[in-house]
Amino acid sequence: MGHTFVAYIDESGDDGLGNFRQPGARGGASNWLVLSALLFRKAHDLDAVSWRDQITKRMPEKKSRHLHFANLNHGQKLFAVRKIASYPVKAVSVVAHKPNIADGTYTEKNQLYFDLARRLIERLSWLSRDLRPEAPEGDGRLEITFSRRGHMSYGDFRAYMQWLKLNEHNEVHWPVIDVDGILARDHSTRAGLQLVDTVASAIAGGVEPDRYGNCESRYAEILKPIIYNRQGDYFSYGLSFYPAHTEISLSVEQQRLIKLFK
Repeated sequence: MGHTFVAYIDESGDDGLGNFRQPGARGGASNWLVLSALLFRKAHDLDAVSWRDQITKRMPEKKSRHLHFANLNHGQKLFAVRKIASYPVKAVSVVAHKPNIADGTYTEKNQLYFDLARRLIERLSWLSRDLRPEAPEGDGRLEITFSRRGHMSYGDFRAYMQWLKLNEHNEVHWPVIDVDGILARDHSTRAGLQLVDTVASAIAGGVEPDRYGNCESRYAEILKPIIYNRQGDYFSYGLSFYPAHTEISLSVEQQRLIKLFK
């Protein structure tokens, strides 16, 4: 039997751990790294193409069908997240405030990314388990596809996941995770990756200041209906902060995002 669910994963921000960017300045690492996943039933995988096209066809000035949140204006961004929130999908994000990560916590290449991806996959595994009664087709497993990062070995990531599977110190619901089936594809080749790019960037917009120091939480507010939660608890499930948001000094604008999900 085939997979029951698919999840597409992309990020907003980078994994640099120093020289953080300040509003108005050029260059520097992002203050936040957001990894997001968009999960839906495998039966809808081809539908993702039409979902993407429903968004881009309202933007006739675009010269391609590809959707990239960073290239949209504010009105287009609002339209894109409203459309995604209307689809039969669920979103999960892990939101890391890098300046709050203690020096020396991550010392190896891709170590931070791997750890955040582990946290994300834990939550995807719980979500797949929760949704299984509503999706009896397939074998209950989840097919995971990352947006390809040029400097990352996905073979190494699969090996990391296999190591975790043998290590009891994690909370992954392993029966639903197909480690050998974890894939990486170019952003332009999968509509699902273009949709989750919008989700990751929308969440990041609520915490990562733009060049003028502004944050925009409306995108996340619109996506709230599809963000994974249990009994109204978002921060343990579909919007997980690292460190916990209570340990981060947030601006008034960043606090608006937190208040949306309390």
